[in-house]
Amino acid sequence: MTKKIFQSICIAAITVFFISLVLIIGVLYHYFSGVQMRQLQIQADLAARAVENGGLSYLESLDTNDCRITWIDPRGIILFDNRASSLGMENHLEREEIVDALAFGKGESKRYSTTLLERQLYCAVRLADGTVLRLSASQPTWWSLALGMVQPILLVAVAAVGISLFLAFRLSKWIIRPLNTLNLDELESAAAYEEVTPLLERIGSQQEKIRRQEAEAEQMRREFTANVSHELKTPLQSISGYAELLSEGMVKREDVPHFSKQILAESRRMIALVEDIIRLSHLDEGADDMQREEVDLYELAALTIRNLTPAAENAGISLHLNGKKTTLYGIAFLLETILFNLCDNAIKYNREGGSVTVHIDTTPQAVLVSVSDTGIGIPEPEQERIFERFYRVDKSRSKAVGGTGLGLSIVKHAAIVHDARIEIDSTVGKGTTFTVIFPCK
Repeated sequence: MTKKIFQSICIAAITVFFISLVLIIGVLYHYFSGVQMRQLQIQADLAARAVENGGLSYLESLDTNDCRITWIDPRGIILFDNRASSLGMENHLEREEIVDALAFGKGESKRYSTTLLERQLYCAVRLADGTVLRLSASQPTWWSLALGMVQPILLVAVAAVGISLFLAFRLSKWIIRPLNTLNLDELESAAAYEEVTPLLERIGSQQEKIRRQEAEAEQMRREFTANVSHELKTPLQSISGYAELLSEGMVKREDVPHFSKQILAESRRMIALVEDIIRLSHLDEGADDMQREEVDLYELAALTIRNLTPAAENAGISLHLNGKKTTLYGIAFLLETILFNLCDNAIKYNREGGSVTVHIDTTPQAVLVSVSDTGIGIPEPEQERIFERFYRVDKSRSKAVGGTGLGLSIVKHAAIVHDARIEIDSTVGKGTTFTVIFPCK
């Protein structure tokens, strides 16, 4: 930032200097040109009066190199010229200053000489006898004048550039010093520029937001640890209790298969819980190592329904699939996980004789996957929390139907990986519809 400020100040200062130099030379040139023309007019008037009184003898007696004096008769023929012989000189009747002098008494003109790099100023006065006396003086052009002043201009330019660099260096340091000394931990007392205040306010807001997020994340970590411990403690206590009874020989022979099945069931529950935790951790990291491909969602939904048909039949639930062949570029395993968890929940939290319908649809902007059930529904105050890890709306029913309490959390994270969002439409006692909206890319 210091470098940019330094460069900006230098460029601005040097640019202003050269523009000012050009303007000053132009203004001064115009001013002195006017002064020289007025002096020439005065000289012409004085010379005209003298010629009227003294005639040709006055002109021949003059010894001046300041200006050129030419005397012209009304026909444009040169009568006298102090710089050249009048014989053989071209007729001046059509010269601008001569035409004006003959018509109005006085005439002026300016003409450039590209070969001599100078400008000629002419002032003509008509005498009483009808002749015209003309005085002319040479004036350098502004750029030839500038060329003649190259050395002083260069000296001034070098000095100006040096001063500009020095001031730019000091100013850039001075401007940036308050920003370099900012204490971002004490923004309220930070002495900065008024223009920086919005930035400091945003930084403060972001810091506060980060602090809140860190506190929320810490709270979620603690809750997650407590929930995992609680969820693992129950099956472990069951396994430990059954195993202890078996090891102590306190179980009747005919009850051994029952206890073994209980140990197996609790073990599988622990394995499922650990697998879901690992899956969530993987999704939290972004799942960048998982391969993406073109996936037929309709075919994937049909496969999911076939896999869940036995569980649905046991619960007295009918499964249905609507829609059409729809492809989506994504991670097949995660898309299957979304469908499986939504359908599995729709079966578990349904009523006997109810139904589950999966609908696959597309719009110009998105691919839609919806899972509808005729189950118990979700109270509106609970709908914002159902994606939290281990959160259960009906805890007693959740324990009865099983599950790890992580299914919808996995669905949410899998949707995030695909830049999708989830919408819920639920009425208590009538059913719930989950709609996952995948944006078209």
